[in-house]
Amino acid sequence: MKTLGRHLLVEMYQCDHRVISDVRRIEEIMVGAAKHAKAHIVDVVFHNFSPNGISGMIVISESHLSIHTWPEYDFASVDIYTCGSKVNPWRAYEYIHKNFKSKNVTAMEFKRGLFPAGKRTAKLG
Repeated sequence: MKTLGRHLLVEMYQCDHRVISDVRRIEEIMVGAAKHAKAHIVDVVFHNFSPNGISGMIVISESHLSIHTWPEYDFASVDIYTCGSKVNPWRAYEYIHKNFKSKNVTAMEFKRGLFPAGKRTAKLG
């Protein structure tokens, strides 16, 4: 089977509270993760909610990296979606995990756009 993309759903528990409370630091880490994975950055948007929580997205040519944090729980939820074969989403994951200093992590990979080898489109029904 040919796959168009790889999508990681990541939950990071017991993160460094100071890191996941700082919108500029999170932006630096997420941009760094995209670069570490050799992705091509198109746009960067982050927002700091009041009283706490940060959401952000890195749009990459190969898809996106997104995040939402709950500093009051030292928790971050991260999506890393890459298309093609040149960007490895696990490299971005490793970079984020290391910099958030999370002590407990779950990560699942989903294959997106599965097609029989050699086929350009899938027939439905």
